[in-house]
Amino acid sequence: MKDLTIALEDRPGALAEMGEALGRAGVSIEGGGVWNGAAHFLFADGAAACAALEAAGIRVVAERDVLVQKLHQGEPGQLGKLARRMADAGVNIEVQYSDHEHQLILVVDDLEKGRRVSAQWHSRAVVFSPSGERAFRALLSL
Repeated sequence: MKDLTIALEDRPGALAEMGEALGRAGVSIEGGGVWNGAAHFLFADGAAACAALEAAGIRVVAERDVLVQKLHQGEPGQLGKLARRMADAGVNIEVQYSDHEHQLILVVDDLEKGRRVSAQWHSRAVVFSPSGERAFRALLSL
């Protein structure tokens, strides 16, 4: 998955033109949004999205790898806890949004460190979630 930073003009129709260009190319958006003319969108095929946008005269500022993380909505404070772990590891979260699968998408300044924190968070979530803990205890009893 790739996050594209897209420079959209601040005028009516700019987002429509972007969506139409992607549609003509058969490229689907997996998540993202627009904030004051700066757009961040998630694509399974970043290269195809870049090509479609640039062919339509829409400037792609950056193409970056992302971290994808599933939060457990039943536990309040998940975003704060994960963001704190990233911060404590020296990782700056530059962009955060959700995809269509309700997963947290993070663009960070240090992808390798971010991946390590994300992997630790994921293993913590699997082992220490109620269902994960039951599964873990069942494995211990074998």
